[in-house]
Amino acid sequence: MNVQPIDQLDLSDQRVFIRADFNVPLENGRVTDDTRIRRTLPTIQHALKEGAHPLILASHLGRPGGTPRPDYALAPVSRRLSELLGQAVVQAEDCAGTTVEKQITAMGRGDVLLLENLRFHPEEKKNDPDFARALARLADIYINDAFGTAHRAHASTYGMASLVSRRGMGFLMQEEIGQLERLLHDPAAPFLVILGGAKVADKIGVIRNLLDRADVFLIGGAMAYTFMRARDEKVGRSKIESDKVDLAREIIEASVEKNVLLLLPTDHVVTANGDSPAAGRVVRQIPEGMRGVDIGPQSIAGFSAEIEKAATIFWNGPMGIFENEAFATGTRSVARAVAEAAAFSVIGGGDSMAAVSQFGLSEGIGHISTGGGASLAFLEGRTLPGLNALAA
Repeated sequence: MNVQPIDQLDLSDQRVFIRADFNVPLENGRVTDDTRIRRTLPTIQHALKEGAHPLILASHLGRPGGTPRPDYALAPVSRRLSELLGQAVVQAEDCAGTTVEKQITAMGRGDVLLLENLRFHPEEKKNDPDFARALARLADIYINDAFGTAHRAHASTYGMASLVSRRGMGFLMQEEIGQLERLLHDPAAPFLVILGGAKVADKIGVIRNLLDRADVFLIGGAMAYTFMRARDEKVGRSKIESDKVDLAREIIEASVEKNVLLLLPTDHVVTANGDSPAAGRVVRQIPEGMRGVDIGPQSIAGFSAEIEKAATIFWNGPMGIFENEAFATGTRSVARAVAEAAAFSVIGGGDSMAAVSQFGLSEGIGHISTGGGASLAFLEGRTLPGLNALAA
């Protein structure tokens, strides 16, 4: 795909519009994890160095439902970005319209403006043509550096791109695509895939596409119970997707046909109430009335042994309810094994990214993707609308 990176575009004295992914967690009006902001800094700093006049940043934050809400305003992001850049970032009151256009006209070379939350307008998620045109009027050059939203065809990620003649991708988008392409086209063997989290449905496309590339699959988290049910194992009150049991059975059969090792947990941490802070007990077979909330020590040992042998690793989804310390051992142990492995490792955003950050293991990971859904879509082999829209 012919997409220009930002460093191949002349940005001097141009209104440079960067669609960033500043969808960060907030608490009491402060950013609690600025990873996504930091990952976009190289693109922002390059645009400033090259003389953007001015630099316009845009992002969504959370799910405000298409209406302005103070708790989803981007002011905390602009404050944190100001600290990281070492210069003032002006916070706009809106993201499009006459007032914003006048504000941009009045700004100077090297000034930075952060538009207000794009999702305060319902037209953003609908990819409304008029809203896309209103955004495009703000820009001479359009840069998409929001990999985490590249799988969505929204007005700011898709619709406006075709309306700006000069467009390209930022350094983060370029890095994300390059690292994920290694998994699809040049993975060193053994290639190991670790999948967890709640839903089989979210991972089906990835499993199918990687069955011809991967050597080992480790399945944990709540999705493991659907696979266990497909093997007629007892799961008690554990969460399963009843409508995906047959699909899980097909995947198990396909893994055997393709000589791919697919491992499920062999022991489990269970509790009568998954939200209880009380520690669960370890069992080999989940009894009636109990619910699996983490993988057990035998599973941790087996998974860790496979991780140690791998040359390439992709991981998406926790092994249990890691937000509860009583049920975090499985996810922490897998994260540590991945971080200590000699393999090239990629973590696919979302909860997995939060887990390695929480456990202080980020430095040991080869690449941590900022986009969980986008990374899964890419590894499914799907075309990403946000990337496709940048093609010349």
